[in-house]
Amino acid sequence: MVAIHIDPVTGLSLGRIAIGTGALVAPSTTARVLGLDPASNPQLDYLGRMFGAREIALGAVTLVSRGALRRNLTVVGIAVDGADLANGVIELGQRNVTKLASGMLIGAAAGAVGSGLLALVRGRRQSRQGA
Repeated sequence: MVAIHIDPVTGLSLGRIAIGTGALVAPSTTARVLGLDPASNPQLDYLGRMFGAREIALGAVTLVSRGALRRNLTVVGIAVDGADLANGVIELGQRNVTKLASGMLIGAAAGAVGSGLLALVRGRRQSRQGA
């Protein structure tokens, strides 16, 4: 069996592209998978496609970048995911989404923030070792 190693930034970038593609191509389905109810708010499709396009763009540009630009885009991704995490906590408190949906969305955002931070720490260690 061959083990494939994907660094956290590449994994996040591919995840962004996958989720973004789903949201762009099938926004209602993606919303339902994430525990949201597009039937109660048909305008969610519009926002889902906007979200999807941005996720694809951020994922793709980060995926192909290198060096300082990749690091800076990772920081941007952490900020975006941090905002998603905060929004999930706010929505949970306001009870605008179910606890299950909030948990899924908060968990995904927290995982993405953690992966981004891990990538930054690893990148700094590798820079120090290579210097």
